[in-house]
Amino acid sequence: MSLKVEKLEKGMAKLTIEVAAERFEEALKTAYKKNVGKINIPGFRKGKAPMKMIEKMYGTEIFYEDAANIIIPDAYDEEVTASDVEPVARPSVDVEQMEKGKSFIFTATVAIKPEVTLGAYKGIEVEVEKPEVTEDEVMEKLKAEQEKNASMETVEDRAAVMGDTVTIDFEGFVDGVAFEGGKGEDYGLVLGSNTFIDTFEDQLVGKSTGEDVEVNVTFPDQYQAEELAGKPALFKVAVKKIEKKILPEIDDELAQDVSEFDTLDEYKADIRAKLLEGKEKEAKAKKEDSVIEKIIEGASMEIADDMIEAQAERMVNEYAQNLQMQGISFEQYMQFTGATPEKLVEDMKPNALKRIQSRLVLEAVAKAENLEASDEDADAKFEEIAKMYNVEAEKIKENAGEDGIRQMKEDIKVEKAADFVTSNAVEK
Repeated sequence: MSLKVEKLEKGMAKLTIEVAAERFEEALKTAYKKNVGKINIPGFRKGKAPMKMIEKMYGTEIFYEDAANIIIPDAYDEEVTASDVEPVARPSVDVEQMEKGKSFIFTATVAIKPEVTLGAYKGIEVEVEKPEVTEDEVMEKLKAEQEKNASMETVEDRAAVMGDTVTIDFEGFVDGVAFEGGKGEDYGLVLGSNTFIDTFEDQLVGKSTGEDVEVNVTFPDQYQAEELAGKPALFKVAVKKIEKKILPEIDDELAQDVSEFDTLDEYKADIRAKLLEGKEKEAKAKKEDSVIEKIIEGASMEIADDMIEAQAERMVNEYAQNLQMQGISFEQYMQFTGATPEKLVEDMKPNALKRIQSRLVLEAVAKAENLEASDEDADAKFEEIAKMYNVEAEKIKENAGEDGIRQMKEDIKVEKAADFVTSNAVEK
């Protein structure tokens, strides 16, 4: 078997792979065994007709397609593995020669990992804002805890105001006829939440418990139920209960209820420290992105469209898996949004290109700086993942296999390169 590599434009390559005639003959025999049971030849029991007899009756090419499908995947993988070629997308395959007694020749046109010529990557100048936490941000967190610990109190001595929760029964009518989905009982509606359409909630302000109200609204022109879009509607509403929210005081007692601290000052100091830690991580990530972006600008590389397409497809698959983890199927998501897999892939392409460029320049930096990932580095990363998912690190490592461990080390090298260029950047 032999391989000839021809570099094409825009990060593509044409691989010509030649397979010995004997191997093609073996593939034909395999194809015969796979199909003989489906072929009827007069004078022979089904599945017992000799290969030559079938070829004589149906033509010598009868098993060619299956034989090609048997040979091509293995031959392609073997030759690519043994070479320096790094395909980064699915190949486009064409058979050049397929004939008994002759070598089998096919070509695979494929996007390959491009060579990267680095520009400057040390001493990159970037603007960095110093992370600070304001008193308003601390208070915002405190108010969120205050809201979480609020209680509800039934109101008897006044009418409803914005912010109250009213429990209502309601039924909607268009042109005097009740419409599907327009009825509800014991519904808890927060006035001012804009849960209901138009001015529905506004018209309940000033109403009292036990009062029956007629609410007039108009459905939006782009309403999801087309038969209601743009139409005026009347809702008959019964106000059954009004509740107001009681917020606890922001004091030492609240701090003790929601945290491990005895005083509000201690709790505020902890909130401030955590906010600052989050902002510092965000600033570090922002700095890293800015540095890598400038390195990409100074580097040169030819990235094939097929490579971008393949990366975008992987990103869509990742997105689909994340949706699945949230209990939403990819099919449901597409129904809700009107998106298609093709459009999602197209929309992902700009980010896919950026991800590819970032990876390539960081791999080039790792190579230039001789950055390596040890077995200990990989083990530490497996431990980190194990803690995240509460499983044994050895189990994850075992499932990863040699290829997974190798990929883990490549990822660690890229992380080290990112840390290297970020720590060597100059802050303005």
